[in-house]
Amino acid sequence: MASLTPISQSHSLLKNPNLTTPQSPNFCSSFIPKDLPYSKAQSFKLPGMASRNVVVSATTAEKPRKRYPGEAKGFVEEMRFVAMKLHTREQAKEGEKEVKEPEERAVGKWEPRVDGYLKFLVDSKLVYDTLEGIIDKAAFPSYAEFRNTGLERSEKLAKDLQWFKEQGYAIPEPSSPGVTYAVYLKELSEKDPQAFICHFYNIYFAHSAGGRMIGKKVAEKILNNKELEFYKWDGDLSQLLQNVRDKLNKVAESWTRDEKNHCLEETEKSFKYSGEILRLILS
Repeated sequence: MASLTPISQSHSLLKNPNLTTPQSPNFCSSFIPKDLPYSKAQSFKLPGMASRNVVVSATTAEKPRKRYPGEAKGFVEEMRFVAMKLHTREQAKEGEKEVKEPEERAVGKWEPRVDGYLKFLVDSKLVYDTLEGIIDKAAFPSYAEFRNTGLERSEKLAKDLQWFKEQGYAIPEPSSPGVTYAVYLKELSEKDPQAFICHFYNIYFAHSAGGRMIGKKVAEKILNNKELEFYKWDGDLSQLLQNVRDKLNKVAESWTRDEKNHCLEETEKSFKYSGEILRLILS
């Protein structure tokens, strides 16, 4: 505990509490941390107190480090927390974003069209082709951790597009939203692994959750309840997701707090690019 009693007067004050000290026109106090030599003490004035030389001894307790939401459960939970806040309340109970675009409303309120859905599938395939190519080449060693996770979607989408073709539909070329996102992912993956991992997580995990619900609702409205391969996984999906969570947490263990925050800050861009592709369903 800090002592405001002058060292030179402490004993005499105890013996004679009425003892007064001479006034000094230039009152100052020396604050001396416990481990700082007296010669390095810095002086400062304490207004409104008796004028006398005072030596203060104090220790500064180190404040506990700020904990980030979800941090105790691993970095994936931090990413999930940030992502959920960017949903609307119609999309998720944890959502905080206001509804501004048609695709941000509850899926049950959508009015999809086959032509728009095909554009969405084609652009989605381009994004997954790009992601899987990036992981395969592994510009950073950490990317190799995510090869053959069972979450890959490119081959599944190829089968779905072939089915639509067999039904007589013309398969469109990739449109601006998909092309723009694919280019961004490729450039990002070569220079910013933390930001790229944010997109990797949000794309695959969003499709395994909200994406499945979208597929089900769209199939009910325009595909006679046909379940596309895009929404099927080989093996137990919950276990596949857990395996990837573990890998993501392991990779993030080597990151600094600043690198983790940088990854989290990329979430909004991930939602922006994915939202533009999702909007194609309603075009």
